[in-house]
Amino acid sequence: MVVVCPQLLLNGACAVDGCEYRHNVQICRPCGAICYSAAFYRAHCASQRHKKRLSGAVGAFFCSICQTNVPSGDGWAVHIRGKKHVGLASQQGIDPNVQPEETTTPIGHVHCNECSLAVPQERWTTHVNSRSHGRKSLVASYEAAFEEAGKNKHGIDVTHENDGLDFGIIDVEDASRGVATVLTVRNTVPTSKVVLVNAKFSSTSPSFSVSYDTSSRTLSYSKSLAITVVFRQHHRGRYDDRLELIFEDTTLRQRFVIIRAVKATVGSRADHEALKPKSPYVPRKRTPRTLETDVVPGVPPSTEKAIPYVGKLPHALIPPRMSTALATGQIGRTINYFRNSILPAQLNSETHARYYKTHLWAEEHKMENDLQMYDIVDTKLARHNQYYYLPVPGLAEKRPSVLVGDIILVQPHGSDTGRWFEGHVHVVRRDEVGLCFHVSFRQRSASDLYTVRFKLNRIPLRRQHQALDAAFHPDRLLFPSQVDVQGARPSKSAIQAYVCNKLIVGNEAQLQAVASIASQRAGAPPFVIFGPPGTGKTITMVESIRQVLRLNPRACILVCAPSNSAADLVVSRLAMLGSSQLFRFYAPFRNKDLVPDAILPFTYRNANGHFSVPPIAIVKRYRVIVSTCVSASFAHGIGMPRGHFTHIFVDEAGQATEPEVMIAIKTMADHETNVVLSGDPKQLGPIIRSAVARDLGLEKSYIERLMARPPYDETAGYGVSVVKLVKNFRSHEAILKFPNERFYRGELQPCAESRVTHAYIGCPILANKNLPVFIHSISGKDDRESSSPSFFNIDEASQVKAYVRMLKDDRRFRTTDSDIGIITPYHAQCLKIRTVLRPFAEGIKVGSVEEFQGQERKVIIISTVRSSREFVEYDLKHTLGFVANPRRFNVAVTRAQALLIVVGDPTVLSLDPLWRSFLNYVHGKGGWKGPPPSWDTSTAVDNTGSYDQCVKSSALADMNEFARRMELLTMNGIASDGAAEDDELDVNIDRPWREVE
Repeated sequence: MVVVCPQLLLNGACAVDGCEYRHNVQICRPCGAICYSAAFYRAHCASQRHKKRLSGAVGAFFCSICQTNVPSGDGWAVHIRGKKHVGLASQQGIDPNVQPEETTTPIGHVHCNECSLAVPQERWTTHVNSRSHGRKSLVASYEAAFEEAGKNKHGIDVTHENDGLDFGIIDVEDASRGVATVLTVRNTVPTSKVVLVNAKFSSTSPSFSVSYDTSSRTLSYSKSLAITVVFRQHHRGRYDDRLELIFEDTTLRQRFVIIRAVKATVGSRADHEALKPKSPYVPRKRTPRTLETDVVPGVPPSTEKAIPYVGKLPHALIPPRMSTALATGQIGRTINYFRNSILPAQLNSETHARYYKTHLWAEEHKMENDLQMYDIVDTKLARHNQYYYLPVPGLAEKRPSVLVGDIILVQPHGSDTGRWFEGHVHVVRRDEVGLCFHVSFRQRSASDLYTVRFKLNRIPLRRQHQALDAAFHPDRLLFPSQVDVQGARPSKSAIQAYVCNKLIVGNEAQLQAVASIASQRAGAPPFVIFGPPGTGKTITMVESIRQVLRLNPRACILVCAPSNSAADLVVSRLAMLGSSQLFRFYAPFRNKDLVPDAILPFTYRNANGHFSVPPIAIVKRYRVIVSTCVSASFAHGIGMPRGHFTHIFVDEAGQATEPEVMIAIKTMADHETNVVLSGDPKQLGPIIRSAVARDLGLEKSYIERLMARPPYDETAGYGVSVVKLVKNFRSHEAILKFPNERFYRGELQPCAESRVTHAYIGCPILANKNLPVFIHSISGKDDRESSSPSFFNIDEASQVKAYVRMLKDDRRFRTTDSDIGIITPYHAQCLKIRTVLRPFAEGIKVGSVEEFQGQERKVIIISTVRSSREFVEYDLKHTLGFVANPRRFNVAVTRAQALLIVVGDPTVLSLDPLWRSFLNYVHGKGGWKGPPPSWDTSTAVDNTGSYDQCVKSSALADMNEFARRMELLTMNGIASDGAAEDDELDVNIDRPWREVE
């Protein structure tokens, strides 16, 4: 194992030419953090831990009740709410909300300087032998060594006009030519004579070079030597190194070293200036909402009465004991409590309802809490007629998602009562909503200020609870077994001549799916169309519907999809049925302007112009009704009889939760109704905000749960209960190859038209002119702004902009805005990229992976954002965030038809085994731009996911070696501050809100 150079540890730098030991280690002097390289050091300096230390934040507080030290920051708030603290306060008759005191060492304890911790005397030996203490002790020793190496010494003064050697932001063209700066070395001791033995950089990177007049390397008194440092680089990004100047005092015949940090940023100064954080990130302190004890009801919109419902929805409020458990915020403990005390011991048809109702309550609790991040303080209302217009930041981004009929609470500024006015949303515009209050609401002046709270619309959740409460729960629909699957695989020949879409005739899997669905016996178990990316699952489902209608004159079909866009697509492909047979149901509050003109003839609107339903007698005449999964409750709500629909089809079923799909099945199906699901469990599932609900299983869709059961084995059940589509009509084979092998056992066949998939072959933008996929390696800096924990990366945003401009300026390979899609996992990066593209490419869609599922573009550019590489405290989960998710990866890389560009930091991405495999694949094909990989791409990937642990282990090995060497020195240890880790990323800030009806 390579270890840190002993000379480096002893002297701060190494004077041995050709030394094979590791040199690229840096220490943060204020924090004592060990950083594996200058890049790690740079990331650490941007962290909250470092900033807290620089601001003089206290490392810990002393609790007089518990007689113990408590970490500062959020640690104190958590401590005083803890059961132990509250219990001791109660025993002593003291208010638990005591003020923190300065740290002290309680009686019977020993204070550890390195760890900033009071340790019981009986545990002292265990503590000093612990890994944590040993690591922090080594940090102190490292810090001292590097502090010494950075000082001017022995009368030699090394100066530069900047602090260190910072080249600043350099234009790409200038960096390609090379930029130089000069260090001045001067001898300030009259009787001294010193020789510059060598000047070198700690790494082997070619970006920095150094030169000087070798004939003037001897420095007598007052003599100076100019050392020229040149930076040359062809690619954007951040580059840093350490210059080591090795001197020898000829009188003492002793060598010593002085080091200087060197860094440069290649990119657009204008982009950096436009995108830089306006203010540093400070974690937002969320204070619990006070109880709304007096709410004045508002005026609901007329859309609430647009549907003639015959029954009432259950309120389905969260049970108090669940609410109490969820309010603790301790996810692991809450999950265990739910599993042991709330959830049924087994999931079966009898417990299905209770199982999923519990999941819904956990999700509702988190959704309500997440809405607090959008609460507004000190805002104004603009009155126009009966409406009060409220500006809502982020409304255009659906952050928050606000629909007509939602409720927003408003309270005059400074009110110290629990009285709030309920405002019903009547109007939704791009940046504001129109509210209607009770007549008692009075605005004294247009300058009045208000506090605003967003409330969760519980109607979709109540509809799901209503469906789950239904007594209908047959095993053949919820838990089908091999016994339920009867008969042989239907023949394709009987239906082949009647297929409407002739493209299906030559596709064996699609034809088999259509034949199987059309010939299903009544009351069969659900049939699954497993449709990997670009294989035509919606086309297959539409053809199946047409064949069912042809073969069964009595057939009535309900078609559902998780989103309006997916439901609209089905309607557009069934338009040939005519408006007398096809009905598209929209929720009443749906904006008419958002509905495609071609679909309007299949809808119904009432006298007020709101979407509604015709009389029930007319509704029963339609042979096909299409709605979203949640809106499908309208059928039960208006009194449609159970069993009216012979078939229920669910498209994109993998994106809906099981309770959402159950709205149609459990309220409208009977023992004869057939269910058909179309989707891909290998792609993204439904968006779940609650970590508790995700862990308990709400993220697993109905189709995914079914496909894990024996009847849905892709081989044994082929043509009887499931068909997997295998012909991909979207992507170039090189783009498809990796996800095909990783997720679909290599069964997908590239069948798309070459005029589309090969559109960029030979394009100058490619790294390999015959490979339409490449990685652009860039070492940038991820940052956060103000109170938002969402990350952005200016370097990557600037590089994405450059590629968009290159594509649009190329007259041979013509590309329009609609041809390009840009995917990034962080909302803040979406905003930054839109900012730099606005002047010349505003029409390009920039969004999250979720926003691109089901879509395709000729060109897809992915910006992965994360570049954090803090050394010892490295955490793969926090660093990669959403990027380290197999399904998110699968969706992202399968959206491209003809060109896929991934912009990111490979050193960080490669810590995830899936990404490392992909990077190896692309690099092996010659699809690489930017600095080369830092690992051997021909080495087999360890899929156990231990790469981040390997980094940590290597660091500890280096530190242990360092500790052994340091025994030779007499040095006082320097204490680490023991600061807490950065606050955990609130991933829900980047998780989009689903707009369900």
